[in-house]
Amino acid sequence: MQVINEDSPRKSLVNVRVGEGVKIYNFVNAYGCELGEGTKVGSFVEIQRGAKIGKNCKISSHTFICEGVTIEDGVFVGHNVSFINDMYPRAINPDGSMQTDDDWELVHTHVGKGVSIGTSVTILGGVKIGDFAMLGAGAVITKDVPSKAVVVGNPAKIVRYLD
Repeated sequence: MQVINEDSPRKSLVNVRVGEGVKIYNFVNAYGCELGEGTKVGSFVEIQRGAKIGKNCKISSHTFICEGVTIEDGVFVGHNVSFINDMYPRAINPDGSMQTDDDWELVHTHVGKGVSIGTSVTILGGVKIGDFAMLGAGAVITKDVPSKAVVVGNPAKIVRYLD
């Protein structure tokens, strides 16, 4: 893996560890993260520090991958997918002071190998998505998804299993 840094009008990449053959398109903001070999990152994506993305993944445009997210190999992430890593987000504390990094708890999310995440899916923090699961477009993932399950809706429910 190599570390890349690029600051241009079309890209901001700071301390991004990338494997061979990684493609990062324009208007990507990524910092302190890791992208496995062969992975493609579409335009208008943000990937925060500590996020790890495996080999041969496809991250579609307008997606947000926050700190605390691990994505295994071969995952498809559709357009406009959002991950959440704070279960109780606030701008200020009860005394009116701005919150700092010490005022919230990072929750981790794990996406298994070969998962397919549809357009506009929202994934709450603290969930595990099993290998080769399929998350239907617009689903809101509030709890763990078993391997090979197909889930849809808000909150997402299992509608069947893949062979």
